[in-house]
Amino acid sequence: MTTGTSSFSEFLSSAAPELLPGRRPLPPGDYAEISSHATTIVAIRSAEGVVMAGDRRATMGNYISSRDIEKVFAADQYSLVGIAGTAGLGIELIKLYQVELEHYEKIEGAQLTLNGKANRLATMLRGNLGIALQGLAVVPLFAGFDTDADSVEEAGKIFSFDVVGGIYAERDFDSIGSGSIFAKSSLKKRYRRGMGSDDCVKIAVEALYDAADDDSATGGPDPTRDLYPVVMTATADGSRRIDESEVAEVARSVIAARTENPYG
Repeated sequence: MTTGTSSFSEFLSSAAPELLPGRRPLPPGDYAEISSHATTIVAIRSAEGVVMAGDRRATMGNYISSRDIEKVFAADQYSLVGIAGTAGLGIELIKLYQVELEHYEKIEGAQLTLNGKANRLATMLRGNLGIALQGLAVVPLFAGFDTDADSVEEAGKIFSFDVVGGIYAERDFDSIGSGSIFAKSSLKKRYRRGMGSDDCVKIAVEALYDAADDDSATGGPDPTRDLYPVVMTATADGSRRIDESEVAEVARSVIAARTENPYG
């Protein structure tokens, strides 16, 4: 009945280590080709906080394994997390991370700082290094509203990671996944510091459109199936998912603009 550690993953490593993704033994080999992979995520710093968006496609080699997967989630009240890489493990890691943050708050009676949340996620990634080297790698993108910041303008923060748990603070925007090189190129042209959340939502959808245009593993807006990117924001009012009807309207405007100017 003792309270124990404030880290749920540390508790699980001693109580039931087999439940941790990185602690499951696998036979020697490369398993990259037998699992679905999640692809492109973008995160943008806005005047009110941050915006994060992800496409809806998952692939297995040259096969589209899912057209409507969701890769962007609220980590807690003021932060967002998206994943690229092995889809099943990534979603499991996010669920474990959500419990990690909630567990800490219940044990300590206070929330972690935004930097502390990013560090906890990095620690969890290091525990997955063994299976990452066997092709089951997961790379997250973390962003949130820092309630300890001196001003709202400085509150939006973005953190990227590598498979060994390295953590890197990004300045204005970042992208991960197979389409990230094209998404970043799009954001370089369209992003301006001080943009509001609405404008950031639009350029996030445009960046995913550009990524899908050149990367076969990234899914673009799909009006036929009524499938559009998952877009979320984290501001002083908390984290929230943008209503799909609003995202659909933005996506249709992007498609219409590109119809008139396919290369613009």
